[in-house]
Amino acid sequence: MTPTIPFRLTSDDRAQLERLRHKPGTTRKVCLRADILLAGDAGKGVRESARELGTTTPTVMLWKARYTAGGLAAVLEDAPRPGRPRQITAEKVAEVVERTTREKPAGATHWSTRTLAPVVGLSHTQVHRIWRAHGLKPHRQETFKVSTDPQFIEKLQDVVGLYLNPPEKAVVFSVDEKSQIQALDRTQPGLPMKKGRAGTMTHDYKRNGTTTLFAALNVATGEVIAECMDQHRHDEFLVFLKQLDRQTPKGLDLEVIVDNYATHKHAHVRAWLTAHPRVHLHFTPTSASWLNLVERLFAEITDKAIRRGVFKHVRELTAAIQAYLAVRNADPRPYTWTATVEKILAKVGRAQSALNAVKDSSVPVH
Repeated sequence: MTPTIPFRLTSDDRAQLERLRHKPGTTRKVCLRADILLAGDAGKGVRESARELGTTTPTVMLWKARYTAGGLAAVLEDAPRPGRPRQITAEKVAEVVERTTREKPAGATHWSTRTLAPVVGLSHTQVHRIWRAHGLKPHRQETFKVSTDPQFIEKLQDVVGLYLNPPEKAVVFSVDEKSQIQALDRTQPGLPMKKGRAGTMTHDYKRNGTTTLFAALNVATGEVIAECMDQHRHDEFLVFLKQLDRQTPKGLDLEVIVDNYATHKHAHVRAWLTAHPRVHLHFTPTSASWLNLVERLFAEITDKAIRRGVFKHVRELTAAIQAYLAVRNADPRPYTWTATVEKILAKVGRAQSALNAVKDSSVPVH
């Protein structure tokens, strides 16, 4: 006859096991242990508990004995599993991070897991795990440039002020040209997307001409006034400014944010602005196109209307762009600018400090 191991659950242990038993994330083995203890607490014998729970009598006896000897902690906390102890020390991890961020391999611009692994004495999978834990991606590189415009702060305050505190009785437009948009046709038809496979497109293409998109983003409403033209000289820019003037109510001033492209400062443009005093141009600092909100629109158009398109003629390209903008203007949504002048200056200051550190040392700063 199998002996009965007498024990009783405390009220707190019983309540904890009940909660654990009905918790969705509890594993099956923990649920079984909880059931064994709860059955024993209800006065059921070892064989009866084993039969009802679909397990063996030794298993029932094991977990009841563990509870008696060490309480609930001995039941819910597994003993250390056998296996090889961790071999990557903190010093080795620090070495991987240091070499990744401060050094370059011979004859290459950046490390890969397989080139770094033999240098630090680890496997490439171990190097990969360390990189992932520290957010290191040597294969990726982003672009940036700190503006050297001597009037950077004044122009920054002017443009950000228009975004955050637009003047009354005025419309703020973010304006720019997206030039050299290519009408590309593929050499073979692509295959459509289907379950388990992405759509396909040939890597090679035929060039069928280019167009330039002039766009004015209404900062307040998100509406876009746009026109595709063959070139992007001062003549075309002036034509577009006249279009903005015609399509905006005469009682409102036009505050137009543009970059420092030479066509925006041409003598003919300045003469026209003098004759139309309600139109004011506001220039972003040099090398600071990120301050012009219309750049966000251009990225959106490229992603959703141009990159995957197949165009046998420039007319098809311009039609696709206009169709996308028509849909967008039917339900316009403005981009929300949140960065203050102070936050931008602080970020630019950190970037400038990092650049100065690099100039003073041959070691890259991350």
